Amino acid sequence: MESIIALAADPTAWIALATLIVMEVVLGIDNLIFISILTNKLPAHQQTKARRIGIGLALVMRLGLLGTIAIIVQLTEPIFTAFGHGFSWRDLILIAGGLFLVWKATKEIHHNVDKDPGPDMFDGKVVQLGFAAAIGQILVLDLVFSIDSIITAVGMTDHVPIMVIAVVVAVSVMLLAAEPLAKFIEANPTVVMLALGFLLMIGMTLIAEGFGAHVSKGYIYAAMAFSALVEGLNMLSRRAREKRAR
Repeated sequence: MESIIALAADPTAWIALATLIVMEVVLGIDNLIFISILTNKLPAHQQTKARRIGIGLALVMRLGLLGTIAIIVQLTEPIFTAFGHGFSWRDLILIAGGLFLVWKATKEIHHNVDKDPGPDMFDGKVVQLGFAAAIGQILVLDLVFSIDSIITAVGMTDHVPIMVIAVVVAVSVMLLAAEPLAKFIEANPTVVMLALGFLLMIGMTLIAEGFGAHVSKGYIYAAMAFSALVEGLNMLSRRAREKRAR
């Protein structure tokens, strides 16, 4: 209790909290885009439930990981060396998550580009995305983004209460933004392609970081912001043309 009161009276703790909240919210954008695109493929009556469960799992996973910070920090220690680079468990998790994200984004881009992609087939049988499968895929990416998020938090502050508050606030923002973002993506088909492009870029970034090539998040989010601005201008231009046509 005394330590919490001392933190509350420390201005640097408030600065660290504000910075960490912003960082966690920004890092959560990647996860939120994936959840929105994936849940939009479910039946309408399951979409909201799937988003809430997916984001709720992200919160549970991040809080659970905070309770094992000592283990999480050790994930950055190399376990073997290949191609002149020491690979840690974190690197392997990032590479696996990046490959999954690239595969998923490429598959969804194919479905959006091909006029008649046909149903997904496996062993001669039609495969449809079910509720459990969607939650499972969300859980995989939740794990990757959660570990990256917690390691980032550990690098910014040593105080667990600050990390907990930042995670809870960031996930709460994700929960509030999930429904409007999903509806916006569903109502604007061109935005779907842009979001899939974001996921493809994020997947490649995760793979690059897993192989030791650090990519500044600032460049990634600046590119995403610029692309979103251009798409916004395109949407305004289309609406203006539609008004003139009417």
